[in-house]
Amino acid sequence: MDVKYPIGKLQVPETVTLNDIQKWLEDISTYTERLRNEVASLTDEELSKTYREGSWTVRQLVHHIADSQLNMYQRLKLALTDDNPKVPEFIQDEWAELPDSKLPIESSLKILEGINEHVIALGNSLTEKQLTRVFTHQVNGEISVGTKIAKLAWHEEHHLAHIKIALSK
Repeated sequence: MDVKYPIGKLQVPETVTLNDIQKWLEDISTYTERLRNEVASLTDEELSKTYREGSWTVRQLVHHIADSQLNMYQRLKLALTDDNPKVPEFIQDEWAELPDSKLPIESSLKILEGINEHVIALGNSLTEKQLTRVFTHQVNGEISVGTKIAKLAWHEEHHLAHIKIALSK
């Protein structure tokens, strides 16, 4: 297994359908509970574990998941309301070093609960036409709403796998 990508890299169908969106939303709907089951009762020592040498700690991963999902959610809403908005890069390594990444993880679990509730409500209202709306990322180029929902779901599972690897050590 590739520890960097334990569930594989993001795979998005060439044409994203509303059925694809529903599958991803199902994963998102149970995510915070599954994450909480893994991390809620961890000690500081366990929260300091890493999944590979030089990687983020479990604590940093939980905070990163919330930070990243927040960024992706905002981009999703921008794509749905603006005409191909330009969005800046999310410099995740710098965000992971900011002081709030040392807070208790409960704050980020609460953020995730709210973001995921919003993503599900938004996702359930999408039309086929809206799936093709786009935003332009300053580094990665044009990204569609359908692809962003796929990444929201994949990203959570990707880091949950990292957390499970770290805790198994």
